[in-house]
Amino acid sequence: MKINQRKAGAGLTYIHMGIGFLVSLAFTPIMLRLLGQSEYGLYNLVASVVAYLGILNFGFGSAYVRYFSRYESQGDEEKIAKINGMFLLLFSFLGLLALVAGLILAQFSDLLFGAKLQAGEGVRAHWLMVILVINLAFSFPSIVFTSHITARERFVFQGLVQLVKTLTSPFLILLALLLGYGSIGMALAVSLVNLVVELVFAGYCLGRLKMTFAFRGLDRGLMREITVFSSYIFINMVIDQVNWNVDKFIIGRIRGTAPVAIYGVAATLHTTYQQVSMAISNVFVPRVHQIVASPGEDKEELTRLFTRIGRLQFMILGFAASVLIFFGKPFLLKWAGRAYGESYYVALLLILPVTIPLIQTLGIEIQRAKNMHQFRSWAYLFMALGNLLISIPLTVRFGPVGAAAGTGLSMILGNGLIMNLYNHYKLGLDMGYFWKAIGRFIPALVLPILSGILMVRFVDLNQLPLLIGMGLLYMVIFSLSFWFFGMNAYEKDLVRSPFRRRG
Repeated sequence: MKINQRKAGAGLTYIHMGIGFLVSLAFTPIMLRLLGQSEYGLYNLVASVVAYLGILNFGFGSAYVRYFSRYESQGDEEKIAKINGMFLLLFSFLGLLALVAGLILAQFSDLLFGAKLQAGEGVRAHWLMVILVINLAFSFPSIVFTSHITARERFVFQGLVQLVKTLTSPFLILLALLLGYGSIGMALAVSLVNLVVELVFAGYCLGRLKMTFAFRGLDRGLMREITVFSSYIFINMVIDQVNWNVDKFIIGRIRGTAPVAIYGVAATLHTTYQQVSMAISNVFVPRVHQIVASPGEDKEELTRLFTRIGRLQFMILGFAASVLIFFGKPFLLKWAGRAYGESYYVALLLILPVTIPLIQTLGIEIQRAKNMHQFRSWAYLFMALGNLLISIPLTVRFGPVGAAAGTGLSMILGNGLIMNLYNHYKLGLDMGYFWKAIGRFIPALVLPILSGILMVRFVDLNQLPLLIGMGLLYMVIFSLSFWFFGMNAYEKDLVRSPFRRRG
């Protein structure tokens, strides 16, 4: 049952992302034109600031899966009920804290966002902050329920709910925009959908999964242990916010809201790229904790699992990244408009450097399961400080492209070198084995790269029919090349298995 949940969950996630991409493909150009570049930039700017308040959950959500797996393996239902109660109380308090902090910040929105805001944008920024902060505060208690669903490996239900959310959100946002409510209406629509999803997850946990809570006799020693464990995850969260949201804030302060919109379009592609990677690794999070929690932890099994998932991630991300390189510029000009041409270079600088950590995302969970994630936190802290110091002068000189270059450089140094050495020498993962397995894809990349270069050189990709046609042809070439020159028996069997079952 659990293996089926993992396979079905991962498959459903990719179906969800595919549908989400198609919805975004149709909806985003309409949204950009109804909002306008400056207001879209304003929404991105405010959302990036509110996202910083999200770190007030202190990483306790990741800790939940670890401690649930520990007590489930022991069959201790009483302890599970106690950690459920402890985490619910904790997240409710943190949600209240985020609400108060956010509402205070909203009172100083003019000071926060600087003098680059145009007339009327200060008032809209204030109300956007209020709405998004309330949305964030309500999301905190729901972390207990989403974490419980993940720990219980109910990936199919999670995927179905997210799919419905993806399909309904654009229609509500579009309705708000057509009624003339602008970015305020957009924020309200997003918040409403999120609230409904959170209530559905809570109802599922209480009704279907029979999730129980105990609020008496809470273990203070356990709370201290969880706090120490989560403190390093919290540092990682701060760093992630700096790396992926500080650029928008810097651009907004230095260049104004229109360049934030250019960066925001590229950041949307980057977010999708991350989701593609996480779709596979997320369903194996409970499995990692089970391996580590079991007696006689098997390092070789962890390395094999890490490598197997990394190869799957590389195939999918390799296709996505190469499509962006060869077809991204004409696509963005058609999709978002000529005002967003610079977004192509921003997207390249964000997406290509992050590919290395995205094919190793399972390593993060292995570190957490083994309580060895402290080094990553400190390494990423220095990486984030370096990113901040580099990005400010680069933004002054080159705008959004400069900000993305600073982030990309810090990713290459922090993830490409430092964490690979740590995973090999300290965590016990055989990174030589991992990179040899990834290197076996090199012959499979030759034909797609050559065909992509020829298409860019000899075909006018600015014509939409040719862009679509060449994109489809490239997909066929890439798939066949990887099938014959890259994929192993296990990976080919993953492709064949759904068709075998139908037969």
